[in-house]
Amino acid sequence: MALGATICKAELNVVDMDRHYYQQHSLTLAQHPSETDERLMIRLLVFALQASELLSFTKGLSTDDEPDLWQKSLSDQIELWIELGLPSEKRLKKASGRAQQVLVYTYGSGSADQWWKQMQAPLARFKNISVYHIDPDTTEALAKLVQRNMDVQVSIQDGEVTWNSNNQSLSFTPQQLG
Repeated sequence: MALGATICKAELNVVDMDRHYYQQHSLTLAQHPSETDERLMIRLLVFALQASELLSFTKGLSTDDEPDLWQKSLSDQIELWIELGLPSEKRLKKASGRAQQVLVYTYGSGSADQWWKQMQAPLARFKNISVYHIDPDTTEALAKLVQRNMDVQVSIQDGEVTWNSNNQSLSFTPQQLG
């Protein structure tokens, strides 16, 4: 019998002074059996970084036709396509054609650096793709904060992110690569 998804709930309070966005989100995240705690928390972090009323999680790992997160207009146009990890050039080309804006958030150490070295030149031709990297120390710290029910406050000012949950605080700045 196949393992089912683990359901996590998060009360996410976003204070984004850079975008003047201040909102509380009640989120349900389904953690696929093959998804690590680190990746789950990166999904939650990226939701906070790009938060809007129309941003949503997709089926993610269980489908090839959708990103990890997306924002669709009321007319069902894809405004924002968000990929996590190290997507292929083919996948990003497809995303670039379907969405107004594509964001990639890489994480990890050596493999992310190697991926960027290979992808930097090919991705330069796509004007609607931006790539960010979240350092391994941050993602490892976030993974340790996973709980089935989370209360998280994320503040963003001048690109610096402050994450507060479980009486712990992390401060970091995602690095824009391209």
